[in-house]
Amino acid sequence: MQSISNQSIINHSSFINGEWVESNHRFEVTNPADQSLVARVAVVEIEQIKVAINSAYRAQKEWQALEPSQRTHLLMNWQKLLRNNCDDLARLMTIEQGKPLAESKAEILHSADYTQLYAELSENYFKAESVASPSDQQAEVLMRPVGVVSAITPWNFPCSMVVRKAAAALSAGCSVVLKPSEMTPLTALALAQLSKEAGIPAGVFNVVVGTNAQAIGELLSQHPKVAKLSFTGSTKVGKKLLAQCALGVKRTSMELGGNAPFIVFDDADLDKVVEGAIASKFRNSGQTCVSANRFLIHQDIAEQFKSKLLEATKKLTVGNGTCDVVDFGPLINQKAVEKARLLVKDAVSQGAELLLEGDIADLTGSYCPPVILTNVRPNMRIFSEEIFAPVVSIITFENERQAIQLANQSELGLCGYLYTADQLRIERMSEQLELGMLGVNQAKLSNPAAPFGGVKQSGMGREGGRFGIEEYLDYQYISQAIKNN
Repeated sequence: MQSISNQSIINHSSFINGEWVESNHRFEVTNPADQSLVARVAVVEIEQIKVAINSAYRAQKEWQALEPSQRTHLLMNWQKLLRNNCDDLARLMTIEQGKPLAESKAEILHSADYTQLYAELSENYFKAESVASPSDQQAEVLMRPVGVVSAITPWNFPCSMVVRKAAAALSAGCSVVLKPSEMTPLTALALAQLSKEAGIPAGVFNVVVGTNAQAIGELLSQHPKVAKLSFTGSTKVGKKLLAQCALGVKRTSMELGGNAPFIVFDDADLDKVVEGAIASKFRNSGQTCVSANRFLIHQDIAEQFKSKLLEATKKLTVGNGTCDVVDFGPLINQKAVEKARLLVKDAVSQGAELLLEGDIADLTGSYCPPVILTNVRPNMRIFSEEIFAPVVSIITFENERQAIQLANQSELGLCGYLYTADQLRIERMSEQLELGMLGVNQAKLSNPAAPFGGVKQSGMGREGGRFGIEEYLDYQYISQAIKNN
C-alpha cells in the first residue's frame, strides 16, 4: 500500500453524507495473490445505513434541482480525477482483487469513459417532449429521476461496476447508496474520496461497507425511501433481491449470471478464433460474467482448434498481478479455486478428457491453473454452471441447428461469441441465439455507448449509454386543456 502515491484514496470506513464513519468492529481485506493482510475496514452498522439512505433522500432533492449542466460539470470533474489517479487506483485494485496491473489500468480508464459519456448525455433528458393530442389539449412528456438508488456491486470489477451504476444514476438526477463487495471495498471507497474532491455534494454518493450482505441487502431493497435497486451478481442472489423489492414495488436492474457459448464454424479464421478465446476466457482469470464458458467447435476443425489453443495457453504466465510479465492472476479466494476443481473433477469422472492442466506449484495464493477439457457433454455440471475460472470446456457440433440448440440450452442468456465467415449464417444465428449481447468474429463486448445486459435468467435492464441513464428515469405525462378564445 506504501507504493500508492496518493494516500488520500486509501480509506477504511464507510462514506456517508460526505464523511468517513467509523464503527466498533472491523473486517479484514486480504490479497488473493499471497493471502497477506491489506487492510482492516470498519463494519457498517445498520443504523448507519439508515442514516446514509436518509442523507441520500435529502440530498437527492437538491441534486435533482441543479441544472443538468451543473451535474455534467461535476461528473466531468470525477472522470478527470479517475484518469489522473489511474496508476494509484489500478495498484489498489490489483492488491485487493488480484488482476494484473494492465487489466486494472484498463478498467479505470474504461470507467472514466463511462463517466464522461454519462456526463455528456445528462442534458438530453430534461426537456419537455410534445406528443400528439386532441385539438383542445396540449400534451407533453417529461423525464424525472426515480429518486434514491441503492446499488450492490461485485468483486470482479470493483471500479467499473460501481461507476456504470453510480455515474448513470447521478447523471439522471438520482442519489446513490452503494454496497460494494466486502472482498474489494477499497476501490469503491477510493471512488468515494474522488467524488468528494470532484465537488459532488454530501449525501449524493454514499458507500457502505460490511460483511453481512444479507442484512444490508434486505435494508437496501426494502427501505421505503429507496426507489430503485441496481444489482450485479449471481442469479441466485438476484432472485432474492427481486422478491424483496417486490414488497415495495421498487424499480430494479439486474445484471446476473452468464454461461456464454463460444461458437466456431469450420470457415472461421482459427488464428483470430484462438486470439478471441484467450482474451475472453483468461481475462481476469476467467472471473467475468461475459467469459466464454462453453466452447462449441465444429467437428471438422476441432482438432486444429485444440492444437492451436493448447499452444497459446501454454505461453500464458500465471502469478502476482503486480508483476509486469503476468497474463492472469489468482482467483478471488480459495473457495473459488475449490469450486473450479470440483467442476473439473466432476467432468473428468463422467468422461471428459483433461487436455491441459497448467503448473502453479510455486504459487502460494488462491491460484487456479489454466485447464482445457475436451469431450464435454451437456449433462455435465461444467456445461450448465458458470465456471468463473480459467477453465476451457470444449464441445463439438455437427451443424448450425445443433450449435443453436447447444448454445440455447441454458437458463442464462447474457452473451455469446460467434466465429464464421458466412454473413447469412451470422444473420440467422443472431436471430435465433437467446442472448442479450453477441460478439461476432471478435471477443470485445463492453462499449460505454452500448446496452450491456442479458435475457432469460441473466437479468433485466441495461447499463451503458442512453440505455443506462434511462434505467434511472420515470416518465411524467402532462395533458393540459387549451382555453378557447
